[in-house]
Amino acid sequence: MTPVYYLAIGHVARDLTPDGPRLGGSVAFAALTAQALGYAPGIVTACADDVDLRPLDGLALHRLAAPHSTTFENRYGPEGRTQYLRARSAPLSATDVPLEWLRAPIVHLAPLAGELDPELSLAFDGALVGLTPQGWLRAWDEAGRVYPRDWPDAAVLLPRVSAVVLSVEDVRGDWALLERWAKLARVLAVTEGPRGCSVFVRGQGARQFAAPPQTEVDPTGAGDVFAAAFFIHLYETGDPWAAAVLANQLASVSVTRLGLAGAPTPEEVGLARLRAERA
Repeated sequence: MTPVYYLAIGHVARDLTPDGPRLGGSVAFAALTAQALGYAPGIVTACADDVDLRPLDGLALHRLAAPHSTTFENRYGPEGRTQYLRARSAPLSATDVPLEWLRAPIVHLAPLAGELDPELSLAFDGALVGLTPQGWLRAWDEAGRVYPRDWPDAAVLLPRVSAVVLSVEDVRGDWALLERWAKLARVLAVTEGPRGCSVFVRGQGARQFAAPPQTEVDPTGAGDVFAAAFFIHLYETGDPWAAAVLANQLASVSVTRLGLAGAPTPEEVGLARLRAERA
C-alpha cells in the first residue's frame, strides 16, 4: 500500500448545509493539512456511498463500507450553534487499520461520534499519537440534538497519547476540568477560537498564544487544521510552544474560506513556517 506518514483515523462526515451536503470530519481536514505540510496522509474511515469523497482524491484512503454515514446538521441562531447527529457510521478498531499503516510515524485519533475503540491508542509503537477527543465529549438525545458529556476514559487515555488538542467549547469552558486533565497529559493544547490557544506541558501552568486576527467566513474545521499542524510540528521539533505558534497561523487562515477549502495551501504553510520561526 501507499506509505503513510500521517495517519488519521475516524469518520468522515456528511455535513448538511443550506447549500446541500458537504464533506467534513476531522480526518478530512487533518489529512489535507498534513499533505500541505509535506506529509503523505492516510485515512481510515467508515461511510456509506452517500458521501462525496472527491475532495480527498489523491490521498490514501482505507474506507470500510457501512450502511450509514456519520451525518451532522448545524443550525445557527442568536445563541450560537445547535448541532444534530442525523446518522452514525460503523465503529473502528485496530483491526481496521492496514498492517503497513501501523508503522506511520504520526497517528491522529479523531473520533466524531464515539466511533473509535479506545484501545487504538496502544496500537502504534514508537509513533507520535495525537488525539482530538471531541467525539468522546459529545452525546445526543432521541432527536439527535448533540450535547456535551463526561469523558469517563480520560484518566486512562490522556497519559497514553503524546499530545491532545481540544476546544474550550468541548468542555463548556470548564478550566478547572482542563487543569485536572493537564496533570494527566504530556501535552494538552486548548483552542479558544479567535483568541488563539493555551498549552499545558506535563501539568504545568498554561501558556497562552494569540491568533492572528482574521475575518471569519466559516470556523468549521479550524480546530482540525490546528491539530494536524500542531502534531506535525511537535513531531518535527519536540517543542509544543513552537507547534502552537505554527498551528495558530494555519488555523486562523482556515476560517477565511468555506469547508474543506479552509485546509492550507503549501504556500500558506511556507509563510506560516517563516512567521513561526520569527516568533
